[in-house]
Amino acid sequence: MSAKYLIGVDLGTTNSVVAYVPLDAEQPEVQLLQLPQLVAASTVEQRGALPSFLYLAPLHEVESGGLDVPWENGRRYCVGEYARRRSAEMPDRTVVAAKSWLGHSRVDRRQPILPYGAPKEVDAVSPVTATQRYVEHLIASWDAAFPDAPARDQQVVLTVPASFDAAARQLTREAAEAAGLPTDLVLLEEPQAALYAWLAERGDAWRKDLKSGDRLLVCDVGGGTTDLTLIDVTDEGGELELRRLAVGDHLLVGGDNMDLALAHRVAGLFGEQGVKLDAWQSVSLWHACRDAKEALLDSDGPETHRVSVLGRGSKVIGGTVSVDVPSDLASELLVGGFFPSCQLTDKPQRQRASGFQDIGLPFESDVAITRHLAAFLTAHAGDQGEAAYPTHVLFNGGVFKADALRSLVLGALRDWSPAGHTVAELPGQHDLAYAVARGAAFYGWTKHHGGMRIRGGTARSYYVGVETAGLAIPGVPRPLRALCVVPFGMEEGTEAEVPSGEIGLVLGEPAHFRFFSSAVRPQDQPGDVLPHIDEDQLAETDSLETALEADGDDQDTYVPVRFESRITELGVFELWCVSTTSDRRWKLEFSIRDDADNGAENGANDGAPA
Repeated sequence: MSAKYLIGVDLGTTNSVVAYVPLDAEQPEVQLLQLPQLVAASTVEQRGALPSFLYLAPLHEVESGGLDVPWENGRRYCVGEYARRRSAEMPDRTVVAAKSWLGHSRVDRRQPILPYGAPKEVDAVSPVTATQRYVEHLIASWDAAFPDAPARDQQVVLTVPASFDAAARQLTREAAEAAGLPTDLVLLEEPQAALYAWLAERGDAWRKDLKSGDRLLVCDVGGGTTDLTLIDVTDEGGELELRRLAVGDHLLVGGDNMDLALAHRVAGLFGEQGVKLDAWQSVSLWHACRDAKEALLDSDGPETHRVSVLGRGSKVIGGTVSVDVPSDLASELLVGGFFPSCQLTDKPQRQRASGFQDIGLPFESDVAITRHLAAFLTAHAGDQGEAAYPTHVLFNGGVFKADALRSLVLGALRDWSPAGHTVAELPGQHDLAYAVARGAAFYGWTKHHGGMRIRGGTARSYYVGVETAGLAIPGVPRPLRALCVVPFGMEEGTEAEVPSGEIGLVLGEPAHFRFFSSAVRPQDQPGDVLPHIDEDQLAETDSLETALEADGDDQDTYVPVRFESRITELGVFELWCVSTTSDRRWKLEFSIRDDADNGAENGANDGAPA
């Protein structure tokens, strides 16, 4: 069946959204898909977003039928709004932030580790499986609305953080394909998707908003993460072109942190009235503080905002308890804590309270988004050592519904900029919470019909670890050099030979292949060698444990090889090891398979990688 629609999927840390546009539309009027979901036991309603929560129910809840959805009965879990609500009373059975776990390379993301710290009686799931459950629900919602155009037959664009490395992207793709999305789905970086949404809103007028030489900062602060991207405007043959310059780290700080901080302070106000909130009320308060934050930080916001939660004590059954939150309290707490005034030279604070740390998500110890922004701009200084000063800002994420927070970021950028340098917010920004899904659908339409494309390629440089030769020392591993095999910005559908001396590839026995990436070394080219692994500039991604098959006639335990790297049309990174003494070649991927060869392939073809 041929595709009828382009589907854009924003698989968010806290909420997931689906948008779509008919493939044959002459003008792309992007629509949002309403997502049916449980909002209470046996109660299904349609919502514009699906909360990215997975509730793993005990058997008695399954047997009651309260988790049934229109397309499936007897499920032992639920996702969406009801799962979020159940997290109040059953946090040990609720998976949150699965997307952040997908990007956490220091844990095995295929193992059932979520909910993190859950008791043994809970059938835990892996981050990949949790992601699969969300996508399955989105697919079922689509198929229910469009039974004659199932999702598996449509063209799909799925968004990922710009800061996701190749392994996290591949794991996301794997979860999506296991859920039933087509194998030719396209991955698109979320900040780029937000910019595509703006381009769709502005139409041809965007060429009046930006000119050659401008630099755009996409500042995306969502519920659970912060993503920063720089995009340059260039002139190519008399036509304006957008080209991504840099991406930031995957920062685990966002609107949920702000809501929780405000909820903690408001709980103290309740305590001053003699009201002690239980766990259920505390989560309800957390959600209520999201609305309070947006109202109190709005430029026309009230002096106070009443926050109410349902009563739980014997004296308040059926009623509510309330407090009035003053705007200056919210401003002092949220602005001072998350958007404090700082210098461009300031760095995020990295101190730890203890030398021991739980092996959970690496949440930022410093929640000051302005300091992270300053560090990002200075990390991508030009040849003259000057910071990467933007001329325009595109805001994205629910946090920036608050006018005051957008003004704070603009004010900081202007303070940091040299005399005469202007910084302006892009005009016509709307729908911050749904822009990524809309932009993904619009990108798919432009790819099919032709139109403005943001050039960028890979968001990171990639390296392989090569063990240095030398005398062995008992108990001390030989140091590694880092060989660049993929440069920053390598385009999809391209390949490159990697200049280097001959490198020995271990055959016939288990070997450990180590891969690294960097978002702060855009100058490195294939063949460049870093003499040692600098953890401040290189991040290790998933390694690969495998035994590559040797020919029966091979006498040596290794063969000399050279490298060829390729970025496929779907954005998958492949590294080919090509023998310099025969026609043999082996492919190593970031994908970590379950099959016997664990993702490594070997063959005897002498053609280009297929």
